[in-house]
Amino acid sequence: MNLQSLIQNNRSYRRFDANTNISEQILLELIDLTRYTSSARNAQPLRYIISNEKEKNDLIFPTLAWAGYLNDWDGPKESERPVAYIIVLAETELKGSFTLFDAGLATQSILLGAVERGFGGCIIGAVNKEKLREILDLENSLEIVCVIALGKPAEKVVVEEMKNNDFKYWRDDKGTHHVPKRSLNDILRDLDC
Repeated sequence: MNLQSLIQNNRSYRRFDANTNISEQILLELIDLTRYTSSARNAQPLRYIISNEKEKNDLIFPTLAWAGYLNDWDGPKESERPVAYIIVLAETELKGSFTLFDAGLATQSILLGAVERGFGGCIIGAVNKEKLREILDLENSLEIVCVIALGKPAEKVVVEEMKNNDFKYWRDDKGTHHVPKRSLNDILRDLDC
């Protein structure tokens, strides 16, 4: 798959095939990609916790909020839950004003690696961080940045042209997830000097 295909197939998947596992080795390979990803000041403040065991996943799942624009949906049902998670952490002593940029770059690397391997995921920022911190028994030197939910996608996601500046994603009556995107002309600006 070329880069354009990887990016176009990298959607925020929220429903997965709970019968298709992701091995610890694949999770480690995805984390390894982040070592080669750019980092502001080369500080490399991010750390990771992986989970691909059902018992641990069942503890993580209730700390996450799913799809803010889908008000009538409480998240994936049991047979559609992620089979793995990567919890992205920041070392508090190393983190700075660019830590979120580092996290964006690192999570994109992880997700592109997942797509390349036939998986998909969703970066979740709506996390009950205090509850998850307690579950993970995190030391004070680590701060939860986000959680990446991973698995084999079990939903159809289509990208469509944005109309009337309405950027909210939605699902149709068949369960297809629609994601409006701005056109190239909408995001490109001329430089008038």
